[in-house]
Amino acid sequence: MSVSLADIRDVAGDAVFTDGCPTRTVLDHVMSKWGVLVLLALSDGTRRWGVLRREVDGISEKMLASTLRTLEADGLVHRQSYPEVPPRVEYALTELGRELMERMLPLMEWIAANSAAMLTRTP
Repeated sequence: MSVSLADIRDVAGDAVFTDGCPTRTVLDHVMSKWGVLVLLALSDGTRRWGVLRREVDGISEKMLASTLRTLEADGLVHRQSYPEVPPRVEYALTELGRELMERMLPLMEWIAANSAAMLTRTP
Protein backbone atom coordinates (compact mmCIF):
# COMPACT_ATOMS: atom_id res chain seq x y z
CA MET A 1 0.00 0.00 0.00
CA SER A 2 1.47 3.31 -1.08
CA VAL A 3 0.56 6.57 0.65
CA SER A 4 1.44 10.00 -0.71
CA LEU A 5 1.74 13.37 0.98
CA ALA A 6 -1.50 14.33 -0.78
CA ASP A 7 -3.23 11.34 0.85
CA ILE A 8 -1.93 12.39 4.27
CA ARG A 9 -3.07 15.97 3.73
CA ASP A 10 -6.53 14.76 2.68
CA VAL A 11 -6.88 13.16 6.11
CA ALA A 12 -4.91 15.52 8.35
CA GLY A 13 -5.39 18.86 6.59
CA ASP A 14 -3.43 20.93 4.10
CA ALA A 15 -1.16 22.51 6.73
CA VAL A 16 0.32 19.19 7.89
CA PHE A 17 4.17 19.16 7.71
CA THR A 18 4.30 22.89 6.95
CA ASP A 19 6.25 25.46 8.95
CA GLY A 20 4.75 25.85 12.44
CA CYS A 21 2.80 22.58 12.27
CA PRO A 22 3.18 20.31 15.33
CA THR A 23 4.22 17.50 12.99
CA ARG A 24 7.55 19.28 12.51
CA THR A 25 8.23 19.17 16.26
CA VAL A 26 7.38 15.47 16.44
CA LEU A 27 9.62 14.79 13.42
CA ASP A 28 12.47 16.63 15.12
CA HIS A 29 12.08 14.51 18.27
CA VAL A 30 11.51 11.13 16.66
CA MET A 31 13.82 11.41 13.67
CA SER A 32 16.78 13.06 15.37
CA LYS A 33 19.92 10.93 15.37
CA TRP A 34 19.70 10.19 19.08
CA GLY A 35 15.91 9.89 19.16
CA VAL A 36 15.96 7.18 16.50
CA LEU A 37 18.77 5.26 18.19
CA VAL A 38 17.18 5.40 21.66
CA LEU A 39 13.82 4.27 20.27
CA LEU A 40 15.58 1.51 18.35
CA ALA A 41 17.32 0.27 21.53
CA LEU A 42 14.04 0.32 23.44
CA SER A 43 12.25 -1.61 20.68
CA ASP A 44 14.01 -4.72 22.04
CA GLY A 45 12.42 -4.23 25.47
CA THR A 46 12.86 -2.45 28.80
CA ARG A 47 16.32 -1.03 29.43
CA ARG A 48 18.13 0.47 32.37
CA TRP A 49 20.17 3.66 31.98
CA GLY A 50 23.57 1.97 31.75
CA VAL A 51 22.37 -0.54 29.17
CA LEU A 52 20.91 2.25 27.02
CA ARG A 53 24.16 4.20 27.31
CA ARG A 54 26.12 1.18 26.02
CA GLU A 55 23.62 0.29 23.28
CA VAL A 56 23.41 3.84 21.92
CA ASP A 57 27.10 4.02 21.15
CA GLY A 58 28.56 7.53 21.22
CA ILE A 59 25.75 9.27 23.12
CA SER A 60 26.79 11.45 26.05
CA GLU A 61 25.05 11.19 29.42
CA LYS A 62 23.64 14.69 28.95
CA MET A 63 22.22 13.89 25.50
CA LEU A 64 20.79 10.55 26.67
CA ALA A 65 19.04 12.29 29.57
CA SER A 66 17.70 15.04 27.30
CA THR A 67 16.52 12.58 24.63
CA LEU A 68 14.78 10.35 27.17
CA ARG A 69 13.04 13.36 28.76
CA THR A 70 11.84 14.55 25.35
CA LEU A 71 10.58 11.11 24.29
CA GLU A 72 8.88 10.66 27.67
CA ALA A 73 7.16 14.07 27.33
CA ASP A 74 6.00 13.04 23.84
CA GLY A 75 4.39 9.91 25.30
CA LEU A 76 6.69 7.48 23.50
CA VAL A 77 8.81 6.34 26.45
CA HIS A 78 7.80 5.38 29.99
CA ARG A 79 10.23 5.96 32.87
CA GLN A 80 9.84 3.71 35.91
CA SER A 81 11.78 4.59 39.05
CA TYR A 82 12.10 2.07 41.88
CA PRO A 83 12.67 3.27 45.48
CA GLU A 84 15.73 1.10 46.09
CA VAL A 85 19.26 1.70 47.22
CA PRO A 86 20.95 2.26 44.87
CA PRO A 87 18.07 3.74 42.85
CA ARG A 88 16.96 1.75 39.81
CA VAL A 89 15.33 3.39 36.80
CA GLU A 90 14.00 1.54 33.77
CA TYR A 91 12.82 2.85 30.41
CA ALA A 92 10.36 1.20 28.04
CA LEU A 93 8.31 2.10 25.02
CA THR A 94 4.71 3.07 25.67
CA GLU A 95 1.93 1.68 23.50
CA LEU A 96 2.31 4.75 21.27
CA GLY A 97 6.07 4.16 21.11
CA ARG A 98 5.58 0.51 20.15
CA GLU A 99 3.11 1.54 17.44
CA LEU A 100 5.66 4.03 16.10
CA MET A 101 8.43 1.42 16.07
CA GLU A 102 6.26 -1.08 14.19
CA ARG A 103 6.33 1.44 11.37
CA MET A 104 9.90 2.63 11.85
CA LEU A 105 11.68 -0.74 12.10
CA PRO A 106 11.21 -1.53 8.39
CA LEU A 107 12.86 1.81 7.58
CA MET A 108 15.75 1.01 9.94
CA GLU A 109 16.11 -2.41 8.29
CA TRP A 110 16.24 -0.76 4.86
CA ILE A 111 18.86 1.75 6.05
CA ALA A 112 21.01 -1.02 7.55
CA ALA A 113 20.81 -3.04 4.32
CA ASN A 114 21.55 -0.14 1.97
CA SER A 115 23.72 2.39 3.79
CA ALA A 116 27.10 0.94 2.80
CA ALA A 117 26.18 0.80 -0.89
CA MET A 118 24.76 4.31 -0.79
CA LEU A 119 27.85 5.80 0.83
CA THR A 120 30.28 4.12 -1.57
CA ARG A 121 28.51 5.33 -4.74
CA THR A 122 30.33 7.86 -6.86
CA PRO A 123 28.37 10.80 -8.25
